[in-house]
Amino acid sequence: MEEKGKIWLNGALVDHGDAKIHVLTHGLHYGTGVFEGMRCYRTADGNSAIFRLQDHMQRLIDSGRIYFMDLGFSRQQLEQAAIETVKANGMDECYIRPIAFYGYGKMGVNPMPNKVSVAIAVWKWDEYIKGSGEEKGARLMVSSWARLDPRTMPMHAKATANYANSALARVEAIKAGFDEAIMLNPSGMVVEASAENIFIVEKDGSLATPPTSSGALAGITRESVITIARENGIPCEERNISRDELYVADEVFLTGTAAEIKPVGEIDNRTIGRDGGRPGRVTKQLKALFDAVVHGKDGKFSKKWLAPVS
Repeated sequence: MEEKGKIWLNGALVDHGDAKIHVLTHGLHYGTGVFEGMRCYRTADGNSAIFRLQDHMQRLIDSGRIYFMDLGFSRQQLEQAAIETVKANGMDECYIRPIAFYGYGKMGVNPMPNKVSVAIAVWKWDEYIKGSGEEKGARLMVSSWARLDPRTMPMHAKATANYANSALARVEAIKAGFDEAIMLNPSGMVVEASAENIFIVEKDGSLATPPTSSGALAGITRESVITIARENGIPCEERNISRDELYVADEVFLTGTAAEIKPVGEIDNRTIGRDGGRPGRVTKQLKALFDAVVHGKDGKFSKKWLAPVS
């Protein structure tokens, strides 16, 4: 990551190298932080826009509420801060990372005596999952690490602590020669990948994705794909999916802000679909429709989902 440009920290833009926290920051020791991930795209009219800015910032606030965090800024202030940060860094396309965390103060498991810090950083993030592309999808494995049980951690909060679980699964997959991991819940049902939601395309061309009640994050890209699919006549069901259903699905793909829409070509050394692991028809169709929306080429969803940077 290039150490240049500006980072928004607690209400002010500071130089990249000056965005520092204390080594005794509570969030560093106890994982008491929440975050978001957004993307800014250059649109067809030559300007830049942030995809679903309001929804991401509202989820950040909601995640904070679950952890008794007062972010100290309204949603509108956070939205404007994200826009200012993109403009200050002169980027027409970028990934945006807002984060809120309990800061330096009193140590101990109870975070509430400590003040909450909020920061927003941006950077270029192109290929998030290696191995996935137009010619062949990514290679995935089902992880030996189960997704956290919703009774142990609040799964509707996009919390930093939750991603220690994801990191273990992703590292396991990479060390085993795969690109990404799929995680099951304690009941043995498919939940999501380490940092993406998962969809299967069934024999009749319809979509299925695990429900949020399974422990899956209510992903904003996930919800966008469901909406776009239904608008274009592709049915989508939210239901439990078993591990073996993945192996016999016509297509499998992942969704997420960083990953966008990524086709899956292989799971547990089994080739997915009828095309030798290459992206299938429905995956390619949804990817094209999604790309049109985020780049301002769609007449319906672009207008309500894109927040202009200018």
